Amino acid sequence: MHPQPAVPAPSGDPVGPSAVVARAEDDDVHPEPSTWGNLPEAVRERIAELAAAAVAKLPSADVPRQLRPVAKFAPAKRAKLGGTALLAALGESAQFRTAVIEWLREHRTDALDPNATESVAAAAAAVLLGESGAAGRVRLVAENAEQNALRAERDAALARNQRLEAELEQLRVELAAAREAAESARGEREGEVEKLLKRLREQGVLLRQAKDAAETAAADAERGGAARVEELAALNAQLERERQRVANERVRAERAVADAEIARQSAREAREADEVRLALLVDTIDGALGGLRRELSLGTRGGARPADMIRGASSGLGQGGKIADVSTLDRYLALPNVHLIVDGYNVTKTGYPELALADQRDRLIHQLSALAARTSAEVTVVFDGAGVLSVPASVPRGVRVLFSDRGVLADDVIRALVAAEPAGRPMVVATSDRAVADSVRGGGAHPTPSSVLISRLSRV
Repeated sequence: MHPQPAVPAPSGDPVGPSAVVARAEDDDVHPEPSTWGNLPEAVRERIAELAAAAVAKLPSADVPRQLRPVAKFAPAKRAKLGGTALLAALGESAQFRTAVIEWLREHRTDALDPNATESVAAAAAAVLLGESGAAGRVRLVAENAEQNALRAERDAALARNQRLEAELEQLRVELAAAREAAESARGEREGEVEKLLKRLREQGVLLRQAKDAAETAAADAERGGAARVEELAALNAQLERERQRVANERVRAERAVADAEIARQSAREAREADEVRLALLVDTIDGALGGLRRELSLGTRGGARPADMIRGASSGLGQGGKIADVSTLDRYLALPNVHLIVDGYNVTKTGYPELALADQRDRLIHQLSALAARTSAEVTVVFDGAGVLSVPASVPRGVRVLFSDRGVLADDVIRALVAAEPAGRPMVVATSDRAVADSVRGGGAHPTPSSVLISRLSRV
């Protein structure tokens, strides 16, 4: 036999624990599957809150793809904004539901008690665990919610009825008072009517006087308004002139600041150039003195030292520094008697490799000619002679063009040019060949990458 269903609690009273147990037992005998989409609002909110707490802590493999954005919500918004998606995933994905249950068992043991005294918590736990009595507990929560709503509606209707009765009584009292007042005022009405007629005639006279005064004031206001419009226009024009003056002053101030910055930059660059010139001048004088000593066969003061006779090592003195940017290159090209030696094809294949070799040579030679005219530097460009079918009959003024002989590399010609210069003369070698740059640096030249020279030539 089936157990007898529990008797519903009287209307207006909450369902007692005995009713919960009776309905749960009845559902155990006749289980009904719970429908996730038809859960009462309180149960949905409870399950969504529990799932929202778990989804942010679960591994991403246990979280359905559509819930991964929900897991990134703030904790306060996760259940509210993602509740529908969470309930749908719990109903559709057994894996996700199992992961949520395992997390709740570990961190929220109180959330999975289907026998909790609070009916919403018990129904939510039963639904999550998939118990056979879940449908009955859900139905019980729905009935409780419906009874609470009916009870609230009944209480509101009673309160409204009481308020209407009080208002009706008040209206009756007011009606009686009004009748008494009407009776007492009836005798005075005729005298007051006469007084009102008299006052009406007086008010008519005053109204005509006020209308005349208003017409006069309107005419005065119209005349004064035109004057105020003209005054306002004059003030606006003056304000615009002041704004223009302030804008001009601001522009002049900005120009002055920019000019001051340019002047400071120019002074700094000039100071740096002077320092470079002074250092190179000292190196030149020192080289000249060394050459003079060698020419006159003069030894150093005090004679040679034993440590000066050691072979296999060098002090590194006299090596040129690398020129890494265009501004530094300009300072070196501004030095007196400077010699610029260019590794031809190394520069052209860096700047314009898409051209034919003959066009590369012509373009580089003309750019170097313009640079020589601007800087007064001695310019020598060296190309590999191998494979050159025709040597130009003439070249622009100010540029020395050399082609290496058969069996001789242009790199060796560049090294010979550096070695041929006297010690102390400022030399700049434009090449991106590291071996060439290292060798000419040891000869006192200052190597600079081909890209730096290309950048400088683009400004000629």
